[in-house]
Amino acid sequence: MLLSMLKGKLHMAAVTQAELWYDGSCAIDADLVKLAGLREFEQIDVLNVNNGERFTTYVILAEAGSNTISMNGAAARKVQVGDRVIIASYGQFNEEEAANFKPSLVYLDENNKVERTTNAIPMQVA
Repeated sequence: MLLSMLKGKLHMAAVTQAELWYDGSCAIDADLVKLAGLREFEQIDVLNVNNGERFTTYVILAEAGSNTISMNGAAARKVQVGDRVIIASYGQFNEEEAANFKPSLVYLDENNKVERTTNAIPMQVA
């Protein structure tokens, strides 16, 4: 059996652009793509913290160091510039791979600067 597991995420990224007439996708600063373990053309889920929208698209590269997070095509209708989003990718793992895998988690500030990286989320306490 294969398990779908979180592979990488950009947490609380700020949308810098929304381009309705650009090829549909999500353009992400190439440095952030690498840091989160994402790949160009990889499928991602985008979770908009501001309005609750959740949608699927794919990664395209934006200029390294630009801090760009641009929702393009139909995805542009799901966000406003300045919205904070979580961008997540998933992988398929067998039981043994899943037991040893650690995701790449990147936490960003309001300017898409890296605040911290980790590979674990603390247990939520009631």
